[in-house]
Amino acid sequence: MGEEVKLDVYKKDGSKTGKSINLVPDIFGIEPNDHVIWLAVTSEMANRHQGTVSTKNRSAAHGGGRKPWRQKGRGTARAGTIRSPLWRGGGRIFGPSPRSYSKRIHKKMGRLARKSALSYRAKEDKVRLVEDFSFDAPKTKQMVEILKQLQLETPKTLFLVPQSDRNIWLSCRNIPSLSVREAGSFSTYDVVNADILLIQTSALEKINEVLGK
Repeated sequence: MGEEVKLDVYKKDGSKTGKSINLVPDIFGIEPNDHVIWLAVTSEMANRHQGTVSTKNRSAAHGGGRKPWRQKGRGTARAGTIRSPLWRGGGRIFGPSPRSYSKRIHKKMGRLARKSALSYRAKEDKVRLVEDFSFDAPKTKQMVEILKQLQLETPKTLFLVPQSDRNIWLSCRNIPSLSVREAGSFSTYDVVNADILLIQTSALEKINEVLGK
């Protein structure tokens, strides 16, 4: 277990609130497990693979109920069916068929992977805490201004909120460098794919509740 890290809490205008919060060492200060992170990320990416591509093999191709011509006497190659892959309109050899690419990992491994990813970001000083805020209506310009005040307009940022907030989501969805996730359901890939984590204080409490079990 690593040392306890204390982080300042910022207002949305970029100034400090004067408060600071200690990150839980059991979540943000463990020795990261690279292999478990790899397992979690590959599992998440595989589960995004739909596996719906399909082609017709010779048994599914249309036609070919009888032999197209007699076996001998025509001076041409013998043929048994017009569904042969050698013929135009025939079936495809070794064509793809619908399948599941899904991979599953144990819940404890998934939890360890998320802790490991969070610990990496904490060690790299890539975690920022911000006080809770919301919008009365979707306001992308205000969200861009908040990121600018926090000096986060350039890096790829993962914004963790305590619960689903439609106005925040709509305010963030058109900002290419920003992703929004609920604190209870973000994935290992979300953390690994981000350069910095921006966490609302209530979201941090949710993370401690979910991953501290």
